[in-house]
Amino acid sequence: MLLLLEVGRRIGIREISRDAGGEQAGVGAIESAVFGLFGLLIAFTFSGAITRFDGRRQLVIEETNAIGTAYLRVDLLPTGAQPALRDSFRRYLEARLVFYKKLPDLSAAREELVRGNTLQGEIWRQSVSASRGPDAHSDAAKLLLPALNEMIDITTTRTKAMQMHLPLIIFAMLFGLALASTLLAGYGMATSKYCSWFHRICFGVVVAVAVYVILDLEYPRLGLDPRRCLRPGAGRITRKHEVNCSFQELVPGGRVLCSL
Repeated sequence: MLLLLEVGRRIGIREISRDAGGEQAGVGAIESAVFGLFGLLIAFTFSGAITRFDGRRQLVIEETNAIGTAYLRVDLLPTGAQPALRDSFRRYLEARLVFYKKLPDLSAAREELVRGNTLQGEIWRQSVSASRGPDAHSDAAKLLLPALNEMIDITTTRTKAMQMHLPLIIFAMLFGLALASTLLAGYGMATSKYCSWFHRICFGVVVAVAVYVILDLEYPRLGLDPRRCLRPGAGRITRKHEVNCSFQELVPGGRVLCSL
């Protein structure tokens, strides 16, 4: 961007040398149109990126609640069937954790997604079989199976939410307008006898940071720190108060999954 500022300034100086009286005629309208369109595009892309970012955070809460509800309702099943089912839940949670941890390695993450889907089927079959047992609560199937269905559905919702982004043509326009605005800003500096490097650097940094923040919100797993939501410090799943924290998914081993 600093290079484009200098290129724009040199172009402006050359135009001034050719026509000292009329080189700026009509330039202000063009600059206003380009800068206005650039600002509008930044506003819309930022608004869309933060909306999708918040939506993914909300889905973390929904999946946390869905898994926690299903896990608690295992108590409705016969005592003998509960240990195996709870172990399946723990392995499923571990698979969900590893899925996000392996991003952005798509092939490795896809393997963990398949493993999680396989465990979903295993949990479903175990639950259906146990809910039909003679020692099961009379409403076990009515309460547990809908909770499991919600837990399974939210997985697809979160996977699709990760794939929902602006079309690449919008980002191409954003980059193109950023470069064009930089070139025009340099052109406008041609009338000044002295060129301020401070203003050049500030302009380049502000524009670059604005565009990068948009990309970081749009692709949080590829941004400043892809592992920022995986951190230690949470408890284990227990019989009471399981999976009960905002923006976090508790998994065995004292780790937290807050993937977006």
